[in-house]
Amino acid sequence: MRLIFFGPPGSGKGTQAKLLSEEFGISHISTGDLLRAAMANRTPLGIKAKSFMDAGNLVPDEVMIKLIHEVLESEQAKNGFILDGFPRTVAQAEALDAMFAELGIVLDRVISLRVEHDEIIRRLTDRLTCSSCGRIYNSSQLQKDHPDRCPYCAGELYQRPDDTPATARHRLEVYLKETKPLKEFYRNSDRFTQIDGMQPISNVHEIVVRLLTKD
Repeated sequence: MRLIFFGPPGSGKGTQAKLLSEEFGISHISTGDLLRAAMANRTPLGIKAKSFMDAGNLVPDEVMIKLIHEVLESEQAKNGFILDGFPRTVAQAEALDAMFAELGIVLDRVISLRVEHDEIIRRLTDRLTCSSCGRIYNSSQLQKDHPDRCPYCAGELYQRPDDTPATARHRLEVYLKETKPLKEFYRNSDRFTQIDGMQPISNVHEIVVRLLTKD
């Protein structure tokens, strides 16, 4: 199973990709996680990407394409994968198709999550990330007696520095300008499916599983 999850920041694509990864035993390749790890380790790629990510801007295509190529030809992607956060531009999508052809990879489906803009801002500024397992929550999902701990693994929760109202609005503007045209790019194939991401997480997951198992 080789999938792309597509949608604006805060649409829930990372959460849904993680659930599918656990259920089907395929790799969840989050470019955001890969880049944050590179920044934490101060690799050349991480240093180059840091200034862009801190401002809520897209990382340059040449950096992302190189990163994804390395992952797709590694053992991590051998038994299938879910790409989360790439591609974000039409140019990246075209480069990815060329990469798939080079590596002999057939893409099964692109799943787009649609969420209203006001809800995206609310989600981004209200979410916390687990420092251990990477799961993402909003305050309403947390236990009242342990609001700073992950309900799944008890890891410490933190707010990412780019989850502020101003940065969230900027990220959405960048998405609308640079990434939204991807819908038209993928709509031209039978690989594209859009799902209402305003529903509860469990509902969205159930719809995605039905879609994939039907295929």
